[in-house]
Amino acid sequence: MKIKSLCIVLLIVFLTACGGTTPVRVDTNNDSAPTVMGLDYRDFEEAAAKMVQSMLISPATAHPQGGRYILAISRITNDTMQRIDTDQLIKKIRVELLNSGRMLVTTAVGANGPEDSMSYGARELRGNDEFNQSTVQKKRTLIAPDMSLSGKIIQINHSISSSKIQVDYMFQLTLTDIKTGLAYWEGEEIIIKRGSGKTVTW
Repeated sequence: MKIKSLCIVLLIVFLTACGGTTPVRVDTNNDSAPTVMGLDYRDFEEAAAKMVQSMLISPATAHPQGGRYILAISRITNDTMQRIDTDQLIKKIRVELLNSGRMLVTTAVGANGPEDSMSYGARELRGNDEFNQSTVQKKRTLIAPDMSLSGKIIQINHSISSSKIQVDYMFQLTLTDIKTGLAYWEGEEIIIKRGSGKTVTW
C-alpha cells in the first residue's frame, strides 16, 4: 500500500513538473513581448522592410526596358556573437522584391551552389529512354543573373556603465551588377539596443 501511494505521489510530482505554463500562440502583428538584447524576428522584419524600400526607390534598380532584373543571392556573412541564420533576413527581402515586380530571383545560381538543385537534376534526364524527351528541359534555357546581393550583419557591444551595455546591430547589403562588377545600390540599417550588462547577446 505504501509503495502504491509513493508511486502516485511521484507521478503527480512528475506531471506537475512537466506541465509548466500552457503555450500560447503569438500574434506577430501585435506582439507586445519585451525587447530582447539579441536579434529576433521583429528586427529582421524591420531591417528587411527598410532596405527593400530603399532599394525600390533607387533609380538604379529599375530595368531600363521596363523588365525585371534577375537576382542571385551571394554570401551574407554573420559577424555577430549569435548563431543566426542569415536566410531570415534574405528570405524576407526576396519575398518583398518578388512581390514588387521589380526583380526575379534565380535559385539555380548561388554563392554556395544552386539553392534548388533540381534545375540541374532534371536536365540529367536527357537521353534517358524512360522519359519523353520532348518534356525534358533543353539546353540554354536557364536564365543567368544580372545582379547579385551580398552583405553582412555586424554586432558591436559598448559598455555604458558598470551595469548597462549598448549593442549596435548593423545590416549591410550591396547590390552588384555582375556584368560590370559595379555596386548599383548599397544600404545599411542600424538597430540599437540598451540593457543590462548581464544580458547574453549570443
